[in-house]
Amino acid sequence: MKPTRVLVTGATGFTGGHLCERLVREGESVRALVRDPCRASRLKQLGVELALGDLRDRTSVERAMTGTEIVYHVGAEFRHENLSRSEMRKVNVDGTRNMLDAAVKAGVQRFVHCSTVGVHGDVKDPPANENTPYAPGDVYQESKTDAERLVVKYASEARLPIVIFRPGGIYGPGDLRFLKLFKAIRNKRFIMLGSGQVLYQVVYIDDLIDGILLCGRKENAVGKTYILTGNEPATLNQLVKMIAEAVGVRGTRLRFPVMPVYLAGAICELICKPFGINPPLYRRRVDFFRKTRSFDISKAKSELGFEPRVDLHSGINRTAAWYRQEGLLS
Repeated sequence: MKPTRVLVTGATGFTGGHLCERLVREGESVRALVRDPCRASRLKQLGVELALGDLRDRTSVERAMTGTEIVYHVGAEFRHENLSRSEMRKVNVDGTRNMLDAAVKAGVQRFVHCSTVGVHGDVKDPPANENTPYAPGDVYQESKTDAERLVVKYASEARLPIVIFRPGGIYGPGDLRFLKLFKAIRNKRFIMLGSGQVLYQVVYIDDLIDGILLCGRKENAVGKTYILTGNEPATLNQLVKMIAEAVGVRGTRLRFPVMPVYLAGAICELICKPFGINPPLYRRRVDFFRKTRSFDISKAKSELGFEPRVDLHSGINRTAAWYRQEGLLS
């Protein structure tokens, strides 16, 4: 069977890199849109074709899209604290528009768009599902919500065969975003803010890639949106306890009220941002302790056959083992 010609954005990131690796392993012809070829040496070794370009540059996007059959649009600007709202929108919204227009022009067979469960913000009536209203809570989530609305518009106008997936918090070997939490717990510097009873639902990287590929391959997925995350949420207390066990320390009993810290974060942002200084404390980090993130994945299970295989305890242990192997927990 002739390999499918696939284009992946965000390929130098955690999720995009794992996606490229799986696609190559399964015999697909993979091209990646990359800004910096120095960061893409691993992709090149895998046999991924590198297309130099930028989501903000329509010409380079169109060039990368040529001959593509399936698009996995994973690339996005994440939460860098000194990044302005307009700069984030240029990548996450305008860049998505460039991808959509180029895909229409190239006549791609399917456009799979990576959104985020963050479009739901703080889930007030858990668990949230695909029909829960948008309620973005920060600049990043607002930009991803507007990007998703744009993708929905193209789908509703029948301009492209589109599938949207909203991943939960992504973790596993290779991820560095959760490293700060693991290190703080390992070094006994972690302080729980608030009760620790808010719910958090994450997805192991291998399970997420399974779900993304189902979005790209299942005939009945076109025109639909799916939440892809782990089977069950855990409280922050449970999550911290599992991580403590995985890194070989006792769980912390240190607690502090959340609202004074949240207000301090707001003040830090107010003082630091006009000077281009990265604030030592900011509200988004405190939101980790305040906001409920619990989701119903029954739609993805019933329609796609999505079935997370790695439970939270196993996933955390695998992640901790990788951090130790890489010498990252010191």
